[in-house]
Amino acid sequence: MLIADVRVFLAVASSGSLSAAARHLDVQPMQVSRRLAALEDELGVRLFHRTTRSVSLTAEGEAFLPYAHSLLDAEESALGVLRPSAGAVSGVLRLTAPSVFGQSIVLAVLPGLLAQHPQLRVDLDVCDRLVDIVGQGLDLALRVAPLADSELVARQVAPNPRVLCAAPAYLARHGHPTTLAELQAHACILLQAVPRWPFVIDGQLQRLRMQGRVATSSVDALRAAAVQGLGVAMLAYWDVHEQLCDGTLVSLELQDAGMEALSVWAVMPTRRYVPARVKVFLDALQMHLENIARAGH
Repeated sequence: MLIADVRVFLAVASSGSLSAAARHLDVQPMQVSRRLAALEDELGVRLFHRTTRSVSLTAEGEAFLPYAHSLLDAEESALGVLRPSAGAVSGVLRLTAPSVFGQSIVLAVLPGLLAQHPQLRVDLDVCDRLVDIVGQGLDLALRVAPLADSELVARQVAPNPRVLCAAPAYLARHGHPTTLAELQAHACILLQAVPRWPFVIDGQLQRLRMQGRVATSSVDALRAAAVQGLGVAMLAYWDVHEQLCDGTLVSLELQDAGMEALSVWAVMPTRRYVPARVKVFLDALQMHLENIARAGH
């Protein structure tokens, strides 16, 4: 199987067009068609449905997609080992991240990373839904929630504990809760997907239903509601580190309950080779988070 044929397959899959793939690869459309036909002949399956206007993946093409990414990643890793003097990495880094973390942290990492590696491109999916990284052909997913058991490879990037917080104006009006009983008497801002808040009580994780007049579907809106003084919110540290630093939110500690200890995780497909673009991004991300932590943010 020729890597050049696999590269053509991925170009057609991403563009949905033979002519667009040819422009992207800077070759003639006839070359794209021939290489695609050669790959299909070698695999013994049809990879695309073709019409006069567009192409789309067959079921076999969908199944081959993650393996195609893995083949190119393995080539890139091998070249990185054999050509260490090249220094910079290239290709497209495909990743997904939760909305708030992606906007406040990941985007802050990119300017320096892209300046250091001019041939690198980034395709960032910012969303709070759980993405199938294998099916979508992604290099990695950044996740801040507890990880479910899976066959994926996970690397811990940084601690990310849950934090109780509220605006100074709200606390001035209603006081600082110092126990669970006092907290349950306060207005709590709820995330619709998490109606029960996790607390560590006597060393055991317990989930308690909280009461509040405001519930929202997004972490971004939850944080904004807390800043507006609508009540007490439970958020992950990296979602509110800027607000805790500038004083728009104040963290709260309870005498009889602790907060669940979470982490930022980098989740990658189960594969032998990790692309160089993933390694340099994760190193840059980890350094960025460590620098913020050292600065006391």
